Amino acid sequence: MNHKITYFKLLGLTAGLVFSLFSCTKKETESPGNQGEIADKAMVVSAREEASKIGLEIIQRGGNAFDAMMATEMALAVTYPFAGNLGGGGFMVYRMADGTVGSIDYREKAPSAAYRDMYLDENGEIIPELSTKGAMASGVPGTIAGIFEAQSKFGKLTPAEILQPVIDLAERGFVVSSRQAERLLKLRETFIEVNGPETFFGKEIKGGDTLKIPVLAATLRRIAANGRDEFYKGETAKILAAHMQSKGGIITESDLADYEAVWRDPIVFPYKDLKIISMAPPSSGGVTIAQIFGMIEPLSIGQYPFHSPEHIQLLVEAERRAYADRNFFLGDPDFVDIPVAELTAGEYLKSRMESFTMEKATKSEDIAAGEIAFAESMETTHYSIVDAEGNAISVTTTLNGAYGSKLFVDELGFFMNNEMDDFSSKAGVPNMFGLIGAEANSIAAGKRMLSSMTPTIVEKDGKLWMVVGTPGGSTIITSVVQTILNVYEFNMGMQEAVEAPRFHHQWLPDLVSFEPNSFDSVLISNLKSKGYQIMENNNPIIGKVDAILVLPSGKLEGGADPRGDDKAVGY
Repeated sequence: MNHKITYFKLLGLTAGLVFSLFSCTKKETESPGNQGEIADKAMVVSAREEASKIGLEIIQRGGNAFDAMMATEMALAVTYPFAGNLGGGGFMVYRMADGTVGSIDYREKAPSAAYRDMYLDENGEIIPELSTKGAMASGVPGTIAGIFEAQSKFGKLTPAEILQPVIDLAERGFVVSSRQAERLLKLRETFIEVNGPETFFGKEIKGGDTLKIPVLAATLRRIAANGRDEFYKGETAKILAAHMQSKGGIITESDLADYEAVWRDPIVFPYKDLKIISMAPPSSGGVTIAQIFGMIEPLSIGQYPFHSPEHIQLLVEAERRAYADRNFFLGDPDFVDIPVAELTAGEYLKSRMESFTMEKATKSEDIAAGEIAFAESMETTHYSIVDAEGNAISVTTTLNGAYGSKLFVDELGFFMNNEMDDFSSKAGVPNMFGLIGAEANSIAAGKRMLSSMTPTIVEKDGKLWMVVGTPGGSTIITSVVQTILNVYEFNMGMQEAVEAPRFHHQWLPDLVSFEPNSFDSVLISNLKSKGYQIMENNNPIIGKVDAILVLPSGKLEGGADPRGDDKAVGY
């Protein structure tokens, strides 16, 4: 594969963009700004306080991080249906107290009836919305398989014990936040369009309302009693398959029965005196952050002031080159040969940065016809857990789009994913996140689609140091890198690092995106003068990081992102 990489490089598909978030003039060495939740023994950080509390409660009852994973994941399915799910999938990276590391892939899979050109019309053009909305957009869900597989291998409690507080939560209800109410109102007509006027989320829901989901409680009760196979082979599977087919989908009972989560070796690499443990393909996260860290390490990014033009330029140029490789080489390792060793080799990464100069931007070669729309979403969710025994897990889970395919299974109480859009429906055409796909990520029956999810754990001096991850579509990778660098290179605390504004570049479109109202106009003018193309309007929130830092004292600091309703809880 080496010749392929060299050829790819010669195509000029490396581009650099410079961005600076703040106009700070010095490296921050003072005491941290806002400090997050501090705990002595254990911590859970997630997108909802209810989910974090239930996860922590399970640890306090004698459970460990893997028991808390099941509880937190299912509590998010209740309280955060925007991304928490039974109808989606995800990735988990773990580090045991003894230093053993591993990961589990419970990414969705293409149904057995899926095929390469299923979203193209007779002229070979993409059929609008077919891969993003409705039953045809869904892959076979992996969430239940993933949490049961992890808990059965490492957990200490019974699934019935773990799920009872979640069932109680679904029955008694939770308070809808103003952010949730706004999103539900915005998509209410779409829910009705996809599911019919009587659908559960077709009703008007306001901030402050208590929302009970009894049908989801009933589904969880069956799963608690009958285990993993209830979802994949039991009554729930029969209801789900029948519902999907009644709505024009192709997921069958046999697709559900055949689904298995897969244990995979994580991507492990050094950055200075850190050891970074992240997710392997079909997540693109681990390989891509390994490339970014490998490209910037020889260039000493910490010598520049935080969010100075040089800091931003160096990181953007590394991001540009890494995303170009991501989009070309990565896919499901069970289907394609991925040259991980070559892509992360020091000499290769050094060669990728040979064209970098502080004087001007590298240009991303425009290989797509016409203008590529940049869409950014946060429709994934992440949670980080450290238990009282010192075990740590980093979990990112998703439905892909907001409320997935918008198809709500009213008989079961949950949304289905639209992960089929994460395949390359047509090579060279961007998906909903603006990411260009290639042959490695083409659709095939039983194949897992490429993902940007990047659950990550970091060691320092051989000890657990950080648990980190985020939602954010294609910006997940860059948000994780910046959060780690904020703490390690720029001496921030965990909460401060999470709150710091972020920037993003993903090769194509050739734009640097800054968080709104966060960057100095002088900085942006500086970057423009060097040829960087700046996304001036509709800049998205970039990531929603939930992370845990082990402090020098051994205590834990949780960083819960204020961009959402996220909450860190610990004891």
